[in-house]
Amino acid sequence: MSYLGNAPARSFISFERQVFTIVNSQTAYTLSHSVTNENDIRLVVNNIVQEPGSGKAYTASGTTLTLSAALTNGTDEMYCVFLGRATATNAPGAGSVGTSQLAADAVTNAKIADDAISDEQLDPTVITGQTAETTIASDDLILLSDTSASGALKKMTQANFVSGVGGTNTPSWLAYLSSTQTISNTTSTTIVYNAEVYDTANAYNTSNGKFTVPSGQGGKYFLTFATRLTNWNTSEVHIFIQDGGSGLLTMENGDSDGDNNTFMNSGIVDLSAGDTIEVQFYQNGGNGAVLRANQSNSWFGGFKLIGV
Repeated sequence: MSYLGNAPARSFISFERQVFTIVNSQTAYTLSHSVTNENDIRLVVNNIVQEPGSGKAYTASGTTLTLSAALTNGTDEMYCVFLGRATATNAPGAGSVGTSQLAADAVTNAKIADDAISDEQLDPTVITGQTAETTIASDDLILLSDTSASGALKKMTQANFVSGVGGTNTPSWLAYLSSTQTISNTTSTTIVYNAEVYDTANAYNTSNGKFTVPSGQGGKYFLTFATRLTNWNTSEVHIFIQDGGSGLLTMENGDSDGDNNTFMNSGIVDLSAGDTIEVQFYQNGGNGAVLRANQSNSWFGGFKLIGV
């Protein structure tokens, strides 16, 4: 037979038939072709066409055929006719799909495996120009761009990020007079600041007024001291921080009436581990000089400088 117009793409085909082997007490059978539902096949049992559908003789989905009642082997016969021929879907060959075959934004997050993206696929420059965070929570992750040739992105926690930044300036201490102390005439006397505000290394002794540099803590220290006189006259006062007999910081007054005068000084000195420092007071007023108590009047303290 000839045709007008274009020739059919396919020749006429026969409906495919599948004969089943009956298994006693079995209601589920496997189809040789996948179907959408039971209407894609015509089922014949003992030469009688069965009615498809839920609550009827059978249902089908995919390659599973389900009967509403089991048949008996040797007594019953069953076959089906596929009312349409299934056509196979061929997967594209390996490496055959390129960028041009993919639509824009076609790959969604659901199609990307967890932890599948490495820093090689990330562009560190996307961080440039982003709004800077003003606070960091303890469980926040911080991304850093490595300036080396790799240009890799690295993550840090808040604890990692601030570790090693800044310093605590320790050891440090601050002591003061909790009660008055009398300084004898023409005698260099240690001021015993007998109460502590803090002492991070337990290196200050409130019994003798001396601070001893702990092991491994030598370096530059900021030191400060002060004391205040109580209604006392003198012609000469020397107050100094002493380290093994040598004066480190000195405050002198050659002619003072001593009436509530406060003497103080501070500075930076080099100390070595094991050095012991104390504040010495000397006066030649002829009688005892009374030093006022309380932290606001008489104190002695210091701390080690970090990074110097």
